[in-house]
Amino acid sequence: MAVTGEQGPPRRGVAPEGGLLLFRVSGIPVLLAPSWWIGSLIIVVLYTPLVERFLPGATTLTSWLLAAAFAVLLGLSVLAHELGHCLVALRLGIPVRRLRLFLLGGLSEVARTPRQPRQEGLVAAAGPAVSLLLGVFCGLLMFAVPRESAAWLLIAECAVANFAVGLFNLLPGLPLDGGRLVRAGVWAATGRRDKGTRAAVVGGGIVAAGLIVWALWGLAAGSGDRWLRLGVCVVTAWFVILGARSELAAEARRGWPEGVRLSELVRPVLQLPAESPVSDALAASAGRGVVLVRADGVAAGLLDEQAAAHLAGTSPHAPAEMAAEPIRADTVLLSSESGEEIAERVRETAAWQFLVVDEEGRPAGVLRREDLRAAMTRSRPPA
Repeated sequence: MAVTGEQGPPRRGVAPEGGLLLFRVSGIPVLLAPSWWIGSLIIVVLYTPLVERFLPGATTLTSWLLAAAFAVLLGLSVLAHELGHCLVALRLGIPVRRLRLFLLGGLSEVARTPRQPRQEGLVAAAGPAVSLLLGVFCGLLMFAVPRESAAWLLIAECAVANFAVGLFNLLPGLPLDGGRLVRAGVWAATGRRDKGTRAAVVGGGIVAAGLIVWALWGLAAGSGDRWLRLGVCVVTAWFVILGARSELAAEARRGWPEGVRLSELVRPVLQLPAESPVSDALAASAGRGVVLVRADGVAAGLLDEQAAAHLAGTSPHAPAEMAAEPIRADTVLLSSESGEEIAERVRETAAWQFLVVDEEGRPAGVLRREDLRAAMTRSRPPA
């Protein structure tokens, strides 16, 4: 039900959260979170009494089976919805880490946030478009089977599930797709993504309040689906509120510290031979970043102070290269990049230090994640 590009890199030594791997689509792992089973069980329990109303004469076993089929169809509808997001994101050159199905919803985790409002809008609109097209297809298919049969009810359930997923996600509040469309619109109009996020977060609060009001109205009116409505609305409102808060926090982390230049945050860089004793390299690294260079002139990596301290404690004369962190393409920053681009790269890359190079590729300094985080904390206004 949502697309997010605000997933930070996993911490060192911590296994990423996931679930049961179902399959891969275009290299994207599709995972089933344990909470999906809980949500499906809730749907089966609450939907079974409604089957008896829609299909008079159905046995208890048939009612349970059709309710379970509805839960599966809802999961498949959410899966199709999320695949729409993923495939459009890939088409626009935005990598996708994984797709997860969880309690009453789904999440497509993109590796970076869209660079333009147009990209944000296209990725957000893809999911509801898939859901509504499937709903129309199932609605037309209902005319091809006898009414009040089990097959007819299953097709009707599929149509309802897709229309529900598509229309609900068009509501104008984060973390729903409609909220992302709002953000894209405000972003395009003002040139400020953060303004779009704040507007869509307000929309998310309104959506959550509307869900609770609708559930309470069903209870007061004695609606036949009041318990199903109450369960779904409470869980969904909770999801919307948490998602909106997460989007707001992620937007705050995304920006660059106001009034701070990159040159003020990078540490001076020192180049040392890779075969230098690790104890000497560790002593020279105080307040600086150390690039370890092999005899052939190729950089072996950046000195990892934590690993170097551990190695120096046991083998102080060991080559410093043994405590080097490889320099990868995603850990090299250009000094000419904008602050927002650098902040996003740092947030989305699983590394604690980054080599900054000038336009000619020469080392200009080392930026550490902790230094950027501290600067952003200082520049953030008090709540």
